[in-house]
Amino acid sequence: MIHPDPHPTPAGTSLRSTVATLCFILGLQFWPGCTPPPQDTLQGYIEAEYVYAASPLAGTLHTLDVARGQTVDTASPLFTLEHDAELAAQREAEHRLAQARARLDDLRQGKRPSEIAALEAQLQHARQSLKLAQAELDRRVELLDKKVIATEEFERAETQRDLEQARVEQLRAEIETARLGARADEIRVAEAEIEVLTAALARAQWAVEQKQVNAPTNGVVHDTLYRPGEWVAAGYPVVVLLPPANLKVRFFVRQDQLPKLTPGQSVSVHADGAAEPFPATISYLSTQAEFTPPVIYSRETRSKLVYLVEAVFPADLSQQLRPGQPVEVRSKK
Repeated sequence: MIHPDPHPTPAGTSLRSTVATLCFILGLQFWPGCTPPPQDTLQGYIEAEYVYAASPLAGTLHTLDVARGQTVDTASPLFTLEHDAELAAQREAEHRLAQARARLDDLRQGKRPSEIAALEAQLQHARQSLKLAQAELDRRVELLDKKVIATEEFERAETQRDLEQARVEQLRAEIETARLGARADEIRVAEAEIEVLTAALARAQWAVEQKQVNAPTNGVVHDTLYRPGEWVAAGYPVVVLLPPANLKVRFFVRQDQLPKLTPGQSVSVHADGAAEPFPATISYLSTQAEFTPPVIYSRETRSKLVYLVEAVFPADLSQQLRPGQPVEVRSKK
C-alpha cells in the first residue's frame, strides 16, 4: 500500500528541483561541481612522449628482460635478439686481424736471425771462392806473359773471377736488406690491410651490440610489443619506455589570454583526487591557432580559436600523473 506523503511539497520546491537537475546536467561538463571555474583556470590533459627501444637489425627475440610497469635505469638490459651469426662474424674478423698484424710485424722485423746467419755463411763461402778465382787469374797472367796459354784461357779465368766478385756483392746486399726488413711499399700495403680488417671487426662488434638492447634512459616500461620466439623486423620497437621527464601538460588558451603566458612561467596543475596541485613550467607556446579541442578538455562548447601551450613537470612528481588524465591549469601570479 502506498501511503501519502505526510509533508506535502510546497510549490517552490518544484522550481528548486528543476534547478538542481539542470545543475547536475551542467556538472557533467563542469565536474566536480556546478560552480563556475575561476577565470584563470584552463582545461588540459597530461601528455607523454614515449621512447621506443628497437634494434636496427632484424632477428628472433631471444630474451625479454622487462615487463610492463617495471621501473628501469639507464643501461639496464631490455631485450636480446638471436645473434649467433653476428658472433661468428666477429670471431672471424678477430682472427683475420690477428693474422694481418702478425704479418706486418714480420715485415717490419726483417728475416729471422737463423736466415741471416745462413746468408752470412753463403757470403763467407763466396769470399773464399773469390779468393781462389783471383789466385787462379794471377797465375793465368804469368802464363799468358810467357805465352804458355792461349788468350781464351786467360779470359775464362778473368770471367770466373768477375762472377765470384758479383756473387760476393749480391750476398752483401741480401744481408743488408734482410736486416732492414721489408720494403716500405710492402709495409704500407700491410698497414692498409690492417685498417680494412679493423673496420670489419668494428662493424662485426657493432652488429653484436645492436642485438643486445639496453635502456637509453631511466623510466617506466609502458608496454612490451613482442614475446620471446617472435621475429622482430629491423627498426621495429620491442619495448616502450616512459621517462619521468617526458610527461607534460597540454592546455589551450584563448587569444586574449595568450599575452599573459610566457615560456618559463610557473603554473599549477590540479588533478582529481590529488591533495595538492602539481607545479609545472611552461616550455612551449604554439605559434598557430587551432579550433577548440573536444569538450572533455574544454569547458566551452562553442567553437573558437585557441593556442596550444605545454608545460613540463619536475621529474620527482611526474610519476604521480598518467597520460591522458584531464587536469586544470592555473597560472601563478
